[in-house]
Amino acid sequence: MSLKPGDNVKMVNCYEAKLSKNKDKVWKVRSEPWSLCGTEVVLLEGKSGGFATCYLEKVG
Repeated sequence: MSLKPGDNVKMVNCYEAKLSKNKDKVWKVRSEPWSLCGTEVVLLEGKSGGFATCYLEKVG
């Protein structure tokens, strides 16, 4: 999946996706993807640090 800044995503299949504060929350991607220790990550608005794209699902 190729994500780009401005895409809307939801967290899926990970610990953070199960937290009530993140359940059904839509996040906005705020960076181009990059590789971090062999894992593709992006920045999300309102969240610090990179988040693995394999746990994100594009919505909208």
